[in-house]
Amino acid sequence: MKLVVFILNNEDLLERVLEAYVEAGIQGATILDSEGMGRFLSYEVPLFAEFRRFMKGNKPYNKTIISVVPDAEVIPRLESLLDQVVGGLSSGGTGIFFTVPVDYAAGLIDHSREGAEP
Repeated sequence: MKLVVFILNNEDLLERVLEAYVEAGIQGATILDSEGMGRFLSYEVPLFAEFRRFMKGNKPYNKTIISVVPDAEVIPRLESLLDQVVGGLSSGGTGIFFTVPVDYAAGLIDHSREGAEP
């Protein structure tokens, strides 16, 4: 099992990102409103106000999408789809994608069994 985390910098792409998750075979995720440290420091901490110049063109808020994925084989497909949606993960400012091993999880819904007879 893996925890898949994607920090999307362009909120306007959220619907397309979620479509990529479904196309990759991931049927459940949690979406969190998030904010980058640079934005917070430059707008909320007067000492760092000079950082605003470097943030031109960056949107101040983003979305963080997290999902526990039982089948790690879907991850390369998801990464490829996300890369297409955001215009290249290797380009700065598009998003951050990473996974973390999960050694235990409770409360997950087994979507592969939905609709199956008990």
